[in-house]
Amino acid sequence: MPTVLRHGSWRLFFYSNEGSEPPHIHIESPHGVAKFWLDPVALVGYSGLRRHELRALEHFLSDHRDVLLRAWNEYFGD
Repeated sequence: MPTVLRHGSWRLFFYSNEGSEPPHIHIESPHGVAKFWLDPVALVGYSGLRRHELRALEHFLSDHRDVLLRAWNEYFGD
């Protein structure tokens, strides 16, 4: 599970066996977890996080989408 980025209490990472799925990122925090597609940024699923946390995550991911997509492509070889 390579960690791509940390921001505050969030850890953004990939599962190394998910390269066959569209580009996405997993986020874990002390409060819960979430998964977002990256192109376009869209929530796939979550557990334990509140709506305001999900909105903040979505904004953060939108602002850093290019960096995250580049990391995905470098890791999975696209």
